[in-house]
Amino acid sequence: MSDTLSTVILGIIEGITEFLPISSTGHLLIAERWLGARSELFNVSIQAGAILAIVLIYWRRLVDLLMHFNQPAQRDYLAKLVVAFLITATGGFIATRLGWKLPESVLPIALATLIGGILILVIEAYVARRPQSSAVTWNVAIWVGLCQILAAVFPGTSRSASTIFAAMLAGLTLRPAATEFAFLVGIPTMFAATGYELLKVRGQAGSEDWNAVAIGFAVSLVVAFIAVKWLLRYVQSHRFTLFAWYRIALGAALLVPVAMGTMR
Repeated sequence: MSDTLSTVILGIIEGITEFLPISSTGHLLIAERWLGARSELFNVSIQAGAILAIVLIYWRRLVDLLMHFNQPAQRDYLAKLVVAFLITATGGFIATRLGWKLPESVLPIALATLIGGILILVIEAYVARRPQSSAVTWNVAIWVGLCQILAAVFPGTSRSASTIFAAMLAGLTLRPAATEFAFLVGIPTMFAATGYELLKVRGQAGSEDWNAVAIGFAVSLVVAFIAVKWLLRYVQSHRFTLFAWYRIALGAALLVPVAMGTMR
């Protein structure tokens, strides 16, 4: 397989999985076993493409929050976004100081993917019995911030899944509202994480394949834009059970070669 084709495939995987509740980190770690490992700068760049896609989709909402800060409802919503982000940033800083690193083995990713799928089914069944609410409370903000840390520490968990379902369990039971809050919190979180990674890999710039970086970034941007647009329409009238069954099937499939000793 050519380097260009593998670059496009990795960009597609990042674009599809970054905001769908199925874990981009887990999918990329697995994909790179067959497509070849890429530099940290490349991985950061394709993630930046996905972030830009979400900014483009929500730009009117972001402008509205900032331009109407004097309105109590907008100020309150923005304050909760900031608190959720600060909780995540604090947890991420502590994890970094403790020397946490992404695992290189498939087993924890497979387990997180499988268990996450089962939990989605359980949470959906629980939320279905509760009244619909679009109120973003402080409880929602705190739990979303905490669960972003969980997703960062356990690849395969999925940042979007952990935050959406944390919001729903905390009382934000209307799926489109929970999805929007989770995605908006993800913008500063992912920008901060991407900026931090760029600082760490800035010395690699001289040896980097910039054509691959540009292709991966562009592909991730376009695919993420399409994927998020589709998801926002999908959650208007559907539960997340489709993604739960996908995660269960993928997690189980990954555990088979691990159990046979053909993959670690």
